[in-house]
Amino acid sequence: MRECSSGEFRTYNVLYKSIVEGPSRMKFSKPVIAAVSGYAVAGGLELSLLADLRVVEQNAIFGVFCRRFGVPLIDGGTVRLPRLIGLSRALDLILTGRPVGAQEAYEFGLANRIVPNGQALQSAVELANQISAFPQQCMRGDRSSAYYSVFDATSFTEALQFEFDAGVQVISKESLPGAKKFSLGVGRGGKL
Repeated sequence: MRECSSGEFRTYNVLYKSIVEGPSRMKFSKPVIAAVSGYAVAGGLELSLLADLRVVEQNAIFGVFCRRFGVPLIDGGTVRLPRLIGLSRALDLILTGRPVGAQEAYEFGLANRIVPNGQALQSAVELANQISAFPQQCMRGDRSSAYYSVFDATSFTEALQFEFDAGVQVISKESLPGAKKFSLGVGRGGKL
């Protein structure tokens, strides 16, 4: 660092700060849904991995194309991708840099829904509206618990305790009123 000219040093600091504080380092309390149309490669792939769900158009292509140019994944790709689709499949993408179409991405678990071209955004908004209609404390607690179990828990027992502790906080506010609605017939037969 000391050998950098002052201009180079400032550039490095700006680059480092943007990397450290980039969106992939953020943790959201609400679900994030990505609408993918066309190419989601390199940083675009990493950004899509930040989302909880990915709605992709039939023309979507995922890949680690930066492999071809010696550019590393530094925005969560090597962390999130293996957790999402498994180490073997993730390494296939990370090491080869090959393109992965929508159908294969869906089979891997990288895509959650495939929609016709031009429909990803509309479908993602519809999905967001559906999710936002649920009791929020319960849904967000379960989401938080799922992430905790995958990324932060040191044991299965610890993950179960986290889930229980989060669930107990919801019972009086959302679970009991929800159970009462159900006992009165709301939601029976899968209808809400």
